[in-house]
Amino acid sequence: MTDRAVEVTETVWIEMPDGVRLAARLWLPEDAGDAPVPAILEYIPYRRRDRTRLRDESMHPHLAAAGYASLRVDIRGSGDSGGVMRDEYSPQELQDGCDIIAWIAAQPWCDGQVAMFGKSWGAYNSFQVGALRPPALRAIVPVMGTDDRWREDIHFYGGCLAGDNFWWGSVMQLLNAMPPDPEIVGETWRETWKDRLDAMEFWPPMWAAHQSHDAMWRHGSICEDYGAIEVPIYFIGGWADSFRDTPFRIAENMPDRVKLCMGPWAHLYPHEAIPGPRADFLGEMLRFLDHHLRGGPALDEPPLRFFIIDGHPPHGRYGDRAGRWVEEPCWPSPNVSDRVLWLADGGLQDVATEGTPETICSPQTYGLGAGDMCAFGTPGDLPRDGRMDAGGALLYRSAPLSDPTDILGQPRVVVEGSVDQPRGLVAALLYDEAPDGAQTLISRGFANLSQLASDTDPQPVEPGAALTIPVPLHGCGYRVPRGHRLTLHVATAYWPVLWPAPAPVALTVSGGQLSVPVRAPTPDAAMPRDLTLPDRAEPPAAATTIRAGDMARTLTTDLETGLVENRVFFDGGVFGPIGMIRLDDIGTEMGDISDRRYVIHPDDPLSARATMTQTATFARGSWQVRIETASEMTATADAFHFRASVTCHDGDAVFHQVDWDQTVPRNGM
Repeated sequence: MTDRAVEVTETVWIEMPDGVRLAARLWLPEDAGDAPVPAILEYIPYRRRDRTRLRDESMHPHLAAAGYASLRVDIRGSGDSGGVMRDEYSPQELQDGCDIIAWIAAQPWCDGQVAMFGKSWGAYNSFQVGALRPPALRAIVPVMGTDDRWREDIHFYGGCLAGDNFWWGSVMQLLNAMPPDPEIVGETWRETWKDRLDAMEFWPPMWAAHQSHDAMWRHGSICEDYGAIEVPIYFIGGWADSFRDTPFRIAENMPDRVKLCMGPWAHLYPHEAIPGPRADFLGEMLRFLDHHLRGGPALDEPPLRFFIIDGHPPHGRYGDRAGRWVEEPCWPSPNVSDRVLWLADGGLQDVATEGTPETICSPQTYGLGAGDMCAFGTPGDLPRDGRMDAGGALLYRSAPLSDPTDILGQPRVVVEGSVDQPRGLVAALLYDEAPDGAQTLISRGFANLSQLASDTDPQPVEPGAALTIPVPLHGCGYRVPRGHRLTLHVATAYWPVLWPAPAPVALTVSGGQLSVPVRAPTPDAAMPRDLTLPDRAEPPAAATTIRAGDMARTLTTDLETGLVENRVFFDGGVFGPIGMIRLDDIGTEMGDISDRRYVIHPDDPLSARATMTQTATFARGSWQVRIETASEMTATADAFHFRASVTCHDGDAVFHQVDWDQTVPRNGM
């Protein structure tokens, strides 16, 4: 199919029923007015005018050239859109999504059919808007998002408060304070900015206040009613991303609607992903949408596609991962069965054996080799050698494997034992241990002991009482080489991924088991389709570097105080050391600097302290904006404490300043 000529409209205003106008950028086949086309919507809060501009231009023009109207819309209260944004995935956001789709379908250039896609936030609201069934929505392509906001979001992992709740909420603190662009909004930009700032709240304590599986997390979790989504779904995810379990749940619960592809990727679109190999995301999405919106060729391959990563030495960053693609007809798969190994005397045994109980009280620094739960492809954000932490956990090792073993699915651990405290957590990590001792992470999972009986009504456990502690591990696709061992770590801390319990916890393990989903070798009747990136004509670089980026990811120990600091610094923001750039076509200069630090003493969980400072700048002619934020989280035995501030400058003058000081009682954490 020959690419069609494309026209771009910088800003299209979409008016909501309450009069608030949302800003969109529109890429349109030039002949769509005469021959209407289906439309594709991406709907996120990350500023289509500037911050996602370069990324948007790597996708949306290609979608329009393929014969679709492609729109990138700023959520209410973000970018150049009017109104205010009070939380992620609010009922207002989702209703606006339905109203946007109705508006698109009614345009003369649209044939009445609309699809949604998006990564992360855009994956969430693709799922959530899909569940509301707007009449014109025909298909969704969520990339790296979740069906379950309680079990697999950035706020809680295994019912334990995640460190990501703090840092991502601090990132949103900065984003929520950013102004609209005067060139788009006009002279009222300061008024719009002021309304936004006056309504702003600090989100981490708001989220941390909901420490159980309550109505806040059920809202927007499509797992509450899988039947609500009736349109076809193409889910795309990555093993280095946060959302590793969603593909298995949706494939099992929506088998008639779900197609999926899980690669080795971090939290990036597959055509730009690290680790590689990169894949033709746009081609895959267009092939899927062509079939469902245009009656294109049948999708005659198996619906489920997974990349099995070959085992290799641990490292904080990879280029391309060695491995291969496999396909499955359904989930659970007839090709996958559990291998059960029993915990006893430091071993993973094929036969249940009564071993000698062992006790561990992990140092609060256990987890220093964790990397980030959600990797962004930046240096050092992947898990490092498990030997960094091995001294802080009980270790259980299998015999060397006699054959290569493919693991595909969600491993499960059950720990039998007792603890000496009423509150605590258990972390279980499954490693590939090489003959030289190096340990590469395969999967990990966590359990909040206060939620063993119920995740809606946390209750303390009885110290010394016998406990059965299930610890589901995250989904994975990994080949363990012949001669390597499976090694399981069991620990009672995992900093800074998880906020620590109020007191050190000693866990005595009397037994348990590890269930590993092993994929049997299958004859390859046909090789999976090639997903290699095609050669596409790309426009010349549309940005000029004003200030070179920089980064630091360090672990340091103060040998006098014993405090250990984990630091992540970027001159460039979440996606790495980009520095400050000028967007050449609109003349806007922008840059972020962030400094995130986690400090703890190995013996004292109440010494835990997380801080983050950020600066963002926008400059173009007389428009000179600087935003500075600071945030801090600490805890006592009974409560979490948050302090934060935002200062916004219009030129040299302070335009707005706000401070927060909030306390959230602990509830089983």
